[in-house]
Amino acid sequence: MKDWAPPIIATALFALLTPGAILQMPGRYRPVDFVSMKTSWASIFVHAVLFGLLLMLFLVILQPHLYI
Repeated sequence: MKDWAPPIIATALFALLTPGAILQMPGRYRPVDFVSMKTSWASIFVHAVLFGLLLMLFLVILQPHLYI
């Protein structure tokens, strides 16, 4: 059996934390912009750090398993 939790969680976090798609931190004109569809190097860095921390939280600390 293959454990499907890690790829599903990683894909969902990647889709949700794409800078500019849903929100952008820091925004161009405000601290948080919603659905701006634009990005900057600062927001790419912030979203990459958040992605890495949340991925570690979900996969290493919580250790979810989903066997299909």
